[in-house]
Amino acid sequence: MGSGRPEPSPPGSAVRLTWAQPEDLVGHELRQAAEDGRDPGPARRAWVAAGGHPAPERAGASPTPAPPHLRALAARLLDELARLPSPWAAYEPTAWEAIVAACSTAGSPSPAAAGPARPQATPPGPEVHTAARTEVHTTARPGGGTAVRPKAHAAAGPGGGTAAGAGRSGGGGLRGRLEAAWVGRAVGCLLGKPVEKLPLEGIRALARAAGNWPLGDWFTARGVPPDLLAAHPWNRRSAPTSLAENIDGMPEDDDLNYPLLGLLLLQRHGKAFTTADVARLWLDELPAGRTFTAERVAYRNLLLGLEPPATATHHNPFREWIGALIRADVHGWTNPGDPAAAAAQAYRDAVLTHTGNGVYAALFVAAATAEAATGRADVHTALRTGLAAVPPRSRLAEAVRFGIRTAADEADFDVVVDRLHGRYGHYHWVHAVPNTALIAAALTHADGDFTHSVCRAVSGGWDTDSNGATAGALAGLLTGSPDRIPHRWTAPLKNRLATTVPGFDGIGFDTLAHLTAQEAARS
Repeated sequence: MGSGRPEPSPPGSAVRLTWAQPEDLVGHELRQAAEDGRDPGPARRAWVAAGGHPAPERAGASPTPAPPHLRALAARLLDELARLPSPWAAYEPTAWEAIVAACSTAGSPSPAAAGPARPQATPPGPEVHTAARTEVHTTARPGGGTAVRPKAHAAAGPGGGTAAGAGRSGGGGLRGRLEAAWVGRAVGCLLGKPVEKLPLEGIRALARAAGNWPLGDWFTARGVPPDLLAAHPWNRRSAPTSLAENIDGMPEDDDLNYPLLGLLLLQRHGKAFTTADVARLWLDELPAGRTFTAERVAYRNLLLGLEPPATATHHNPFREWIGALIRADVHGWTNPGDPAAAAAQAYRDAVLTHTGNGVYAALFVAAATAEAATGRADVHTALRTGLAAVPPRSRLAEAVRFGIRTAADEADFDVVVDRLHGRYGHYHWVHAVPNTALIAAALTHADGDFTHSVCRAVSGGWDTDSNGATAGALAGLLTGSPDRIPHRWTAPLKNRLATTVPGFDGIGFDTLAHLTAQEAARS
């Protein structure tokens, strides 16, 4: 989602903090209101009449500060929009008890039987004895019903990666699987970094120009015409460390920083941590400049004296974006075979910053990861287990089902991506709904192949580094061992991760696997 490093400002320029200016937040909240069925019309008209501008489409802040009267209006409109009721409210709860009830009512195993204060072991997700994909037909309106029909699938074909078949126990036990997951997360993140924020057509054009389409290797500037690079420039903060010709270890990124913070959280507080523990850890160990979108707003709210869950809701238009999802892997890694406990942990982490679909994305990833961490599940079983932890009538559940179904039906992944963009392209490119659907589609279409998993997740656009990281972590976990991830992906990382999270800079993925396995073994 971000490079992990704050954007430098020219000497003498204003600070212009991103993801925090009221005049930008109101534009994002107007969009969020339209997406969740609230009527933003009166607020939008008032904002435009006063001279307000739309939210920046790609940047974190508009170029210049708004005058005081516009800032005051923005704050007032944010409050007014927050009071508007959403027709999705009954189907997209954020309270833990309501999430559990929604999943139980649907006939799926609930995320957990216990409340969120202390997770308890409950039966894992649905017991599945076949690797068949699940096809689900739904409506996208609030409360739309569902019908489930299993559909067999064909293998994704050769792809230069390692296929993770059902029932394979892996090559190094849990520790080997965890090392592969850490490595896979780094590979997928790094693959997506140079094209983060680029439109889909730009990603495809750059890869084709380098002879790398369908995507199957690191991005490179070699052979790419200068006019194409001018039209679709690499991410300027990431390209110096993430193009094939520049990679030298894993550079810092928030997609790795947050799993490190999650590991640190478990080391200090154990699996019974609270949301307040997460908040205190951030204030102690996470510089505000290393946060983005919902995390930065929640951080600001903590400094204003607000307590969770108000930290996730007060003037936070990013509360359903992807930030909680990228923090969820560690909760699955440390609860192998217990997706209920993984979802409960992910919930207590997520509600510091997110609500609704932003929380569900984290539950989905945590539960799927916990199932995959056993070494006995295939990718399709893992995805079904993740989906069982999501309220079934939510927009995120509908999108994940659509992604899985479309990937099962289409042999050409470009067609899958085009259909996803056609259906969910109205969302912001960092929103949880489209990105989680893309992750599920990429993993389904790749059928356990590592290279296909990360490349398809990144080639689908939107939040490329976060999607690659999440797909890579799950696909890596399923390989069972880092030795089963192709050498072209692992060699440039040099078993070295850069970070500003205290105590972890320069750490190896093998050491991280050992530390994570220790937390998995703790009761």
